[in-house]
Amino acid sequence: MKAIIYTTQYCPYCTRAKSKLGELGLEYTEIDITHDEEKRDELIEITGRTTVPQIFLHIGGCDDLFLADAAGQLKGLLG
Repeated sequence: MKAIIYTTQYCPYCTRAKSKLGELGLEYTEIDITHDEEKRDELIEITGRTTVPQIFLHIGGCDDLFLADAAGQLKGLLG
């Protein structure tokens, strides 16, 4: 499982979230929207929110979904 995290350079919550992802051993792709209005607008369109961090967990395809479920990784996420 991999994460995607939208951040800004001056956000202490973003720093904390990235640190936690690292502690959990999750790889992540950071999308810094500090000076990128296009990416900021993209985030708002996807989430309806303007705040950061916004964190998405990427599971993968169908096989990955079933493997994650079999490993018990989805139960905590879904409820």
